[in-house]
Amino acid sequence: MYTVLECVQLGVPDQALAFATRPRGPLPPGHVRVAVRAAGINFPDLLMLAGEYQHKPSLPFIPGFEAAGDIVEMAPDVMGWKLGQAVLVHCRTGAFAEELVAPDTSLLPKPAHYTYEQAAAFPVCASTAWAALVARGDLRSNERLLVLGAGGGTGLAAVALGHQLGARVIAVASTEEKRRAARQAGADFVLDSGKADWAMEVMNLTDQQGIDVVFDPVGGDAFHAAWKTVASNGRYLVIGFASGDRPSVPANRLLLRGASLIGVRAGEQLRRNPALEPLQRQSLAAWLASGKGRPLVSEVHPFNRAARAIARLGERQAVGKLILRIP
Repeated sequence: MYTVLECVQLGVPDQALAFATRPRGPLPPGHVRVAVRAAGINFPDLLMLAGEYQHKPSLPFIPGFEAAGDIVEMAPDVMGWKLGQAVLVHCRTGAFAEELVAPDTSLLPKPAHYTYEQAAAFPVCASTAWAALVARGDLRSNERLLVLGAGGGTGLAAVALGHQLGARVIAVASTEEKRRAARQAGADFVLDSGKADWAMEVMNLTDQQGIDVVFDPVGGDAFHAAWKTVASNGRYLVIGFASGDRPSVPANRLLLRGASLIGVRAGEQLRRNPALEPLQRQSLAAWLASGKGRPLVSEVHPFNRAARAIARLGERQAVGKLILRIP
């Protein structure tokens, strides 16, 4: 038996979640069992608990999209991994548990220079940044990249990847602490989203040429401000709506700017185009091995305080990633 954190009803975390025990089952072919040491908390966890996320698993389900731990069992057909190996796991559900069963294709090796907490903070944000900037945004060296919500885990990953790709990165964040984190992640310029004229500052920084690629996990008023900065033939990447406001743009604005408005669903993108999966795995493994853009873990919470930790994301005060440490 092992302990899991289940969503037993939809709602806010302290009402939706309860601890339970589950028996170990047999491993399907191509799967491994991982003893989880740490699990990453993401904004979609909040949405999924509330029944507002695109993927709506049947109740009860175990939330959690990413984890780090050690392989303790492997199906007979699994090759290339070994018992006791430290790994990262990216999954649709199931990370908030003492043990996790996952296909071996969802694993990445944990570098020795990463802690388990840092490793658990990597898969979701890094894969989202890669899917957006590489697969969908086609960001190129010397292009201008604007990252909204740049102090959160996903925003910081986009800043780090944009910097690695050779882009000129402008980061927008709401507090000095978040702006400092974005600067350390590789942003060339950081702006205060609380200033009414930050979009004008963006245009000044680009010599009035505008932005080639916008990475937007925020939506709301930030969307309308950022849209004013999009250059001709620019790409606006819609990642999510952390503000809670899902904006719209009149079609004539797309026409006049010759711009593209692009929706990004990182996981769904791979499911629809499996040929991208090995390329992404190779890119993320290289990113991990390089040690560049290591995730910023600002808070580590014990497993028994999981509901409170998840609720923290809704307050929009956290910098970088929040992590659950699982004994």
